[in-house]
Amino acid sequence: MVVGAGMAGVQTAVALREDGFTGPVTLLGAEPHPPYDRPPLSKAVLLGKAEGSAFEIDFDALGIELVLGREVTGLRPDDREVDTAAGPVPYDVLVVATGAEAIRLPGSEGIPGVHLLRTLDDVRELRPVLAAQHRVVVVGAGWIGAEFATAAHEAGCSVTVVEAADRPLADVLPPEVAMQLAGWYVETGTELRTGARVARIDPGPPLSVVLHDGSRITAEAVLVGIGARPATGWLAGCGVELGPDGSITADERLRASLPDVYAVGDCASFPSRRYGERLLVHHWDNALQGPRTVAANIVGGEAEGPVYDPVPYFWSEQFGRFVQYAGYHTATDRLVWRGDPAGAAWSVCWLRDGVLVALLAVGRPRDLAQARRLIEKGAVVDPVRAADPAVPLKGAVV
Repeated sequence: MVVGAGMAGVQTAVALREDGFTGPVTLLGAEPHPPYDRPPLSKAVLLGKAEGSAFEIDFDALGIELVLGREVTGLRPDDREVDTAAGPVPYDVLVVATGAEAIRLPGSEGIPGVHLLRTLDDVRELRPVLAAQHRVVVVGAGWIGAEFATAAHEAGCSVTVVEAADRPLADVLPPEVAMQLAGWYVETGTELRTGARVARIDPGPPLSVVLHDGSRITAEAVLVGIGARPATGWLAGCGVELGPDGSITADERLRASLPDVYAVGDCASFPSRRYGERLLVHHWDNALQGPRTVAANIVGGEAEGPVYDPVPYFWSEQFGRFVQYAGYHTATDRLVWRGDPAGAAWSVCWLRDGVLVALLAVGRPRDLAQARRLIEKGAVVDPVRAADPAVPLKGAVV
């Protein structure tokens, strides 16, 4: 049984069939909607350019039982049952793919006009906001905040983004890189207030965001985009080991700490040999790649199956730029600029003892494609040649 009908859960069920698994496969989803892809939600679906993003998969033809609108409430491994509001569901092998849930701003739940952007229902609530060209406040200048601000600006809304840190994406990018992205807000007339901590949201009228310095920003709608956390609360007390971040601490084959239980996607962290630490990756590509490892290990049975150690990858569309990132870096890695960040296209490399470990590309998809292959190989690159945007990145390999 697979719990979670997002990308990771759907791909696990499909991969099991592709790998020759002939037993029953049940896909349990909390939402009532047919399984759908999430990245289009903050783009085409939000702007009304597409009605939805349902997966084009014939579950019946694959022999996958789809059970929707069934939220899980607990796990009883001794009985090999998952508890739901509609009663227990038995399993022989369990794959947890419950994803992540948006973090709410304390005290904001239930206030009219305050929104999240995580599910199809969230988007359906937000569409009228954009259509009416409302004044909007976005709390959080992370990836989802930037993407929503981009869509709201395109729709003709007046947008103010408030960020508690001193720069956008402060938890993932160093100051010199993040400040380049901050300039994109200015270019589009989107107001970005950094160092702006939210004290509360006042339901009004008028609806307003109150900052810690006492200032008040009024709006018709507020989008809270302050991150997401693994949706694993339902596993409390069942014996599945969880990390400090709430993720299921899967092993290198994505097995959880209980027998015959696997974890994949946004809800699971895994040990990376490549980077020497445990990674929690909340991005689409992880939910696409991980299921292949899970399925291969389930089908393989007692034999030791493949190890999961991907080069993380994600992309974002914001303020007219296509941003891609591959790999994983830390603050101690050497940063090498590749091109002029004031221009339309540039990249940033991160090197660790000369080895390329990560790359951020803005409008340079070829850099990204080459970087992914070089990171997989553990290639050493010459920082001088890597800094020359006229030199193909693969041409900088030592």
